[in-house]
Amino acid sequence: MDWPIKYELIKKDAKTGARRGRIYTPHGVIETPVFMPVGTQATVKAMTPDELKEMIDAKIILGNTYHLFLRPGDELIRDAGGLHKFMNWDRAILTDSGGFQVFSLAKLRDISEEGVKFKSHLDGSELFISPEKSISIQNNLGSDIMMSFDECCPYPSDYEYTRKSMERTTRWAKRGLDAHAKKDTQGLFGIVQGGMYKDLREKSAKDLVAMDFAGYSVGGLSVGEPADLMYDILGHTTKFLPEDKPRYLMGVGSPDYLIEAVLNGIDMCDCVLPTRIARNGTAMTHHGKVVVRNATYERDFTPLDPECDCYTCKNYTRAYIRHLIKAGEILGARLLTIHNLYFLVNLMKNVRESIDNDQFLEFREKFYKDYYGDNPPTMTKCN
Repeated sequence: MDWPIKYELIKKDAKTGARRGRIYTPHGVIETPVFMPVGTQATVKAMTPDELKEMIDAKIILGNTYHLFLRPGDELIRDAGGLHKFMNWDRAILTDSGGFQVFSLAKLRDISEEGVKFKSHLDGSELFISPEKSISIQNNLGSDIMMSFDECCPYPSDYEYTRKSMERTTRWAKRGLDAHAKKDTQGLFGIVQGGMYKDLREKSAKDLVAMDFAGYSVGGLSVGEPADLMYDILGHTTKFLPEDKPRYLMGVGSPDYLIEAVLNGIDMCDCVLPTRIARNGTAMTHHGKVVVRNATYERDFTPLDPECDCYTCKNYTRAYIRHLIKAGEILGARLLTIHNLYFLVNLMKNVRESIDNDQFLEFREKFYKDYYGDNPPTMTKCN
């Protein structure tokens, strides 16, 4: 299929599955691997679009189908000219399918072959999303990259439930593909499911690849399972995905998960983590997390991260940001958000450079040593 989303594989790391690539979209080129800030409600919390471009250099952000369907409504966004125009963002946008939120936020779900009946978490109204409805909503939103409607199994789930869920997700993917009305302007990704079972992951991947989607997402990971199990399942799954299509690991945003995702052949990651912990007074730095609201930083007149050159670190101290957070001032959350997003976007920039220079494993080792000190995370073994 001639999708509007194209992937160019530039280089592969000789010792791992890490890939250096480029994704071409109707709204710009994305260098990969990439971290994508999340704009759940058509806004990345505490940031303007110009700040995302000028301070963070984000090339792509996410919108959430479930939330935008509920409020303000996908038809309103369509009538406004689509999500890009509605939120004044002229770079790429990815929308998820709404499936994860339906299964994690909605009340009294009723899953059937047709789709999911649920009650809105906002007002309790009864709603229904099918694969076709999810695609229709995303067509109205006008995102560059869309996701197939899927069920994300909770962890743990038994084999039989996971198998039936995975097979239904595959059937839903086919229905969504058939319903997609704007294949010339919007790429559609299939989502690999299968829980923690390698044979189900393999079948899911192979069945989706046979449908020839624009790219492939790995869903149902980072849902509470141990890190080493997640890495094992991820590494097994990516073996069955084509090299000429982008690969997206959904919902991961800690530095170790990003680096291990890249090691296992992932090109794209996203998560609300950096903006969420910013609002709680926490910064990611090259030497670990800094909970700046803590009393130890009351008279600390150094930057959040002396090795960072973001706007926040160049202009403000830990003591000042702590004061803002303790006083409940909005600027505190904004400055931490700017820093955390810059930190992860820049981390992936450095990852790309390390792959370019055949030094990915060396970069990985040094980063972990600096970030975690004597308590490194579980790491994928390199064969």
